Amino acid sequence: MAKKPLDGGARSTRAGNSQAGKSHSMDAAPEIAGAVRITRRAADRLRAGHVWVYRSDVEEWPAELSAGLVPVTDRRGELLGTGLHSPASEIALRLISRELISDETIWLEMLRGRLRAAIARRHAMLDAENDACRLVFSEADELPGITVDKYAGLVIVQLRHKALDTAAVRAAVAETIREAVGPETGVETILEREDPRIRELEHLSVPASATLFARDPEQPVTSTVFRLNGLRFHFDATSGQKTGAFLDQRENYAAAARYAQGEALDVCTYQGGFALHLARVCPRVTGVDVSRAALEVADRNLELNRAALGSGEVDWVEADAFALLRDWSDAGSVYDTIVVDPPAFAKTKRAVEGALRGYRELNLRALKMLRPGGRLITCSCSHHVSLGVFMETLRAAAGDAGRRVRLLEVRGAAADHPVVLNIPETEYLKCVVLEAE
Repeated sequence: MAKKPLDGGARSTRAGNSQAGKSHSMDAAPEIAGAVRITRRAADRLRAGHVWVYRSDVEEWPAELSAGLVPVTDRRGELLGTGLHSPASEIALRLISRELISDETIWLEMLRGRLRAAIARRHAMLDAENDACRLVFSEADELPGITVDKYAGLVIVQLRHKALDTAAVRAAVAETIREAVGPETGVETILEREDPRIRELEHLSVPASATLFARDPEQPVTSTVFRLNGLRFHFDATSGQKTGAFLDQRENYAAAARYAQGEALDVCTYQGGFALHLARVCPRVTGVDVSRAALEVADRNLELNRAALGSGEVDWVEADAFALLRDWSDAGSVYDTIVVDPPAFAKTKRAVEGALRGYRELNLRALKMLRPGGRLITCSCSHHVSLGVFMETLRAAAGDAGRRVRLLEVRGAAADHPVVLNIPETEYLKCVVLEAE
């Protein structure tokens, strides 16, 4: 085969590169006014279905940018979608559309449509035995930063993003909730109740609690009694953790009652959610919590359900769970069923190591206190502790306790807290059911 002249090949290559450069220039994405350019890593994450962009992943900001809608492009200028921008949060952008949206009217109509769809998905979860559930679960319902919980006729809204901190968004949210929930279930009051920490981080303008709607504006309803699995619970919107009760545990409460037997212990009982469900089947239940205020509500919940619990005895112990379980396990106390449901130990990645020590210690003590054949229902609501890591921690605790432990079931959050596979943060709650031999 004849060889091509070296200079001709070089000329051909140079010409090809020149043409490629021209082609690349002609095919380059048009400039999008006011766009935020992000790193390749962040762009790949968005293309894979996630919706967050961290501040550290922004390569170029527009000259002037306030909270609100903003186009998001990759480093070549190709449009990735439209995000909600927060000037203060480490999560600088939350994608709401894969298209370009520059008109707030379009965004508000999209917001209304997604609210209606999210609430419609929950209608089947509300019945005579359950009049409380999470109506909107933020990113899982394509509504980043928005959480809505229903407790009977009282609805609690959280707008956890500066870009949502507008009168137009609040009006759209309140009106759509009233329309979508429907008159048959009735909405007495819609309250916006912000987490103080989020309020400070996002520089939100509203007070800690604000009324978005009240059937009786002179006396808005701020407390109620709601039903979960046929049991009744007090709810006061002016106090308590999160937006109130732990609705994500509803199905796990019922599962725990199915597995429960004999004498039961509920560690970190809060307002008695697990304890009262266990009391339906166990002759004696002890609920432990460090908060006296929480136990006072738990006792009021007990009184509400006396008739439904029959002859079962329930008592409350105010104590630090770690110290109490250490003392009781050392003293030889035993139970047939133990629930361990602590608050989130790892709210950041840096807290994971300490969280794992805490989970290991609590579950070690619980396993030591179980009678042969006893059941342990143990939970973690820390997103930063994956299911795999949590299971390894439970294996280590079983080894430390010298117990052979059988896995009966692995569970997650209730159906009103759906998991989106593309957004791992939506899968945070683990509930593991074990049997100690």
